[in-house]
Amino acid sequence: MFNRKEILEMAKKDFEGVWRTTKELLPKRHIDRRYPRIKMEYGKSHPVMDTIQKLRECYLRMGFEEYINPLIVDEREIYKQFGPEALAVLDRCFYLAGLPRPDVGLGRDKIEKIESLGIEMTLNKAENLRKTLHKYKKGVIDGDDLVLEISRALEVSSEMGLKVLEEVFPEFKKLAPEPLSLTLRSHMTSGWFITISHLIGKKPLPFKLFSIDRCFRREQREDRSHLITYHSASCVVVGEDVSIDDGMAVAEGLLSQLGFSRFKFKPDEKKSKYYAPDTQTEVYAYHPKLGEWLEVATFGIYSPIALSEYGIDVPVMNLGLGVERLAMILYNYEDVRRMVYPQLYDIILDDRDIAYMIHIDKIPVTDELYNLGLDLIDICIKNKDKPAPCEVVLEREIEFYNVKKNIRITIYEKEEGKKLLGPSVLNEIYVYDGNIIGISESDEGIKEEYRKLVEDTRRYGIPTGIRYIDAISFKVAYKIEEALVSNVDHLKIRVPIVRNLGDVNLRLEDIAFRYIVGKGKVIDVRGPVFLNVEVDIC
Repeated sequence: MFNRKEILEMAKKDFEGVWRTTKELLPKRHIDRRYPRIKMEYGKSHPVMDTIQKLRECYLRMGFEEYINPLIVDEREIYKQFGPEALAVLDRCFYLAGLPRPDVGLGRDKIEKIESLGIEMTLNKAENLRKTLHKYKKGVIDGDDLVLEISRALEVSSEMGLKVLEEVFPEFKKLAPEPLSLTLRSHMTSGWFITISHLIGKKPLPFKLFSIDRCFRREQREDRSHLITYHSASCVVVGEDVSIDDGMAVAEGLLSQLGFSRFKFKPDEKKSKYYAPDTQTEVYAYHPKLGEWLEVATFGIYSPIALSEYGIDVPVMNLGLGVERLAMILYNYEDVRRMVYPQLYDIILDDRDIAYMIHIDKIPVTDELYNLGLDLIDICIKNKDKPAPCEVVLEREIEFYNVKKNIRITIYEKEEGKKLLGPSVLNEIYVYDGNIIGISESDEGIKEEYRKLVEDTRRYGIPTGIRYIDAISFKVAYKIEEALVSNVDHLKIRVPIVRNLGDVNLRLEDIAFRYIVGKGKVIDVRGPVFLNVEVDIC
């Protein structure tokens, strides 16, 4: 806490001088709680969901109303919409299936089997069980409730009811799904015909509707731009004066709101029968990362034949836009599978993420020893270039769990012609392009082939704010703290040449380590430190 009164009184006498010294009043953050080892946490939305929300807002700004179309569509609707083409379309649809409701009898053999499980059977229980099985056959009882209803009929626990179902009625185990005439929607079109048919005559013309929802298509294979299940951002314009010009205007309106100026229209060669001849049109948007045009939408005017099947007697323009393909462009993805299902692929860590996962490994717990580590850093930096043979002494009296201890730390170098510390003590840990690199303070001694890497790392890399001497000094303080706990009175610590993160008292989280190795990146923190320390405690 600041002594505000004292600060203000001193500032009146010498504002400039006091202002310069106020930085000493600011708390010094714990080294492992400094940037980039801290960051603000926030949620992360999915690019597909973000794109859906953007498209919803685009449609709403253009005066469209939002509807939800039927997801499960009977195959007869496909025949009405596609005519002779229906079989080809249904080949790409997923059919639904359901388990049949077996007609299970309750003969004497089954009653005896129930009794063999330790259940006393009475005429009343047998009758209740027959009724339960009959209700299930008729669909009065749902499959989810069958075990519970059997338990109630036999007046036993749910666990025993499940045992009866498994052991007495093997017919249920042999059930196989039987196909239904219901399909999962493969085109939003199949839902639009149904929706519009219910609105014609009830809603004033013209009207504009949109729906953004999931479709299912039985693709032969998934690739970088095709998925089995995808989102369609579809719309219809319904009115007496509707034409393909409305499709072009809507496509342009949507794409321009999303920042696109490069898009084009191309006649679709597929010529689907639910569109009127020569109206089916593809919309392409340019993907700058792939360097190619991607089809993101198709529009056309519904065939009067299909419309007549649904009692619709005015033109309808329909536009369908692939949300995932558009999201690929907006978020610079090369593969739709990696965008939609990133959890199924390798994670991507940027330099900031990796820097966040680098920590000081051994660090004192108590404030007294942590502050001793700070003092050791200062004295090492001030004397690092002292010519050898030499020694520097740091002596402190500390209180360790209510016991006063005198700690004498001697940093020394005996070999003549050297300096107290090696040239790498002030190297700082950087993360650049997925690599972890120890970068020296100056360019002195750097080989020519490494100069560009060092320059790029300084310019574009993420500095961790951890120098070798910082991490090593805290390890010395940590060892002293261990010695105090163990009643050890003398220590020798030597750090000659650093070859890996552990040598410099750093720890990298496993996620980052696996990522770096998997991507063929490097951890290069090599360098001569030549720190020799003796500690005496009394």
